[in-house]
Amino acid sequence: MPFSEIRDSTKTQLLEKVRRQDYGRYLFKASIVRIRGFEGEDITFDFPVTALIGPNGSGKSAVLGAAGCAYKPIKPGTFFPKSTVGDESMAGWRVEYELIDKQANPRQLIKRTSNFRQAKWVRSDVADREVLFFGIERTVPAGEKTRYKALMRSTYVHRPPLSPLDSAVATQVEHILGKSVADYRVTKYGFDDSFLVGRSGINNYSEFHFGAGESSIIRMVTRIEQAPQNSLILIEEIENGLHPVATQRMVEYLIDVAERKSIQTIFTTHSDYALSPLPNEAIWASIDGRLRQGKLSVEALRAVSGRVDKKLAIFVEDEFAKAWVDAILREILAADYDQVEVHAVHGDGNAVATHRSHTANPAITFKSLCVIDGDSTQFEDRTAGVIRLPGTQPELAVFDDVRERLNEDLAILTVSCQRAPEAQELVRRIIDEVSRTNRDPHLIFNQVGIKIGFVSEAIVRGAFLALWIRANRAYCQDLATHARRLIEA
Repeated sequence: MPFSEIRDSTKTQLLEKVRRQDYGRYLFKASIVRIRGFEGEDITFDFPVTALIGPNGSGKSAVLGAAGCAYKPIKPGTFFPKSTVGDESMAGWRVEYELIDKQANPRQLIKRTSNFRQAKWVRSDVADREVLFFGIERTVPAGEKTRYKALMRSTYVHRPPLSPLDSAVATQVEHILGKSVADYRVTKYGFDDSFLVGRSGINNYSEFHFGAGESSIIRMVTRIEQAPQNSLILIEEIENGLHPVATQRMVEYLIDVAERKSIQTIFTTHSDYALSPLPNEAIWASIDGRLRQGKLSVEALRAVSGRVDKKLAIFVEDEFAKAWVDAILREILAADYDQVEVHAVHGDGNAVATHRSHTANPAITFKSLCVIDGDSTQFEDRTAGVIRLPGTQPELAVFDDVRERLNEDLAILTVSCQRAPEAQELVRRIIDEVSRTNRDPHLIFNQVGIKIGFVSEAIVRGAFLALWIRANRAYCQDLATHARRLIEA
């Protein structure tokens, strides 16, 4: 997965801007009292670009629609139409909002509601804001859109000129798609529509021959660049029609737009590439009628929602714990390791809650185990399948344990870090130096890797974990025993 071009400092500034409520208009919180499968669920928009993830049918679009219905341009029926057949249970559907609207109240959040009663949607004093909604239909090929049928007739005469794309739009599109659109043209069509013309070498080609993603990105970026400050963007399945790398770049563009124009975006996705540029606070998972905040990979999301093909799912707090537990079980379980999936679910509370939910659900066919960090506030309960990693802070526990035996393991560590044997004293010196200067243990293996010669963090971490496992066989055997017992159950 490509490295994100969005700096951590930019993400921090945008998080802080939301915390300070430094927006003219902003959707701060939506409380779903009841809608579809949701009851009593809150979602806060702590970052101006929010991703909604979840399995098919989990309610991502319902949450997207609930957010959009906070504002006048989005009619509730767009997301929540009522059928005379099958929709008898919509009575009592209700969403409550907390909004920033400096024109209505320059100092405090304002509160609004959308609710379904007496067979129709009612919104009290609904707030106004520019809202752009990009649904799935945006990637329907131009040749299949009825509004362009006239262009296919031999008798059609087109008079408006072909004009270059706006330079700002072209720049952003080129960055997202990774190709030049300098020779692309746009022309007016009908009353308020447009039509695109591309170019390949010396040949022009119409939008009928564009890729679905290419056409939709040009149109989306055009509208977003024209949108006023403090607008709201709603996007269904942002990756639709896009290469994974283009999906990541599209999300990076939306973060850039948030910084430049104070525009807020909410989108649904099934793509890990769409999540990679975002901080944990920007990601919400919809699972079994619950909303959970934090970065989950799409693979982890399958496990959380009960879709695992292996015999055992293990839930841990973060990526380092995942690497640690994976390394232990890969070493000890041998062939049985193929029946295990380890998933980071962002936070000890999420890990324990997910494990307990799976254990209590008779419909889930695989077994579950939870491994919490040594500094977790959750309680270890081995009989209930909640096991604690040793030490306090995980990275530091592994680093310090290996450092204590450095005299006997230095040669192995040096070679495992892909350094020549004669670099042993350099590696020793760097480890001692980092142990004194490190302030954030989450960065400790990255710091060692850079200082010993730009070795990747994954390689350094793997070398330390391998030595830790060799020196702590009793703990590793105990964890593997718990796992094997569940695999064989």
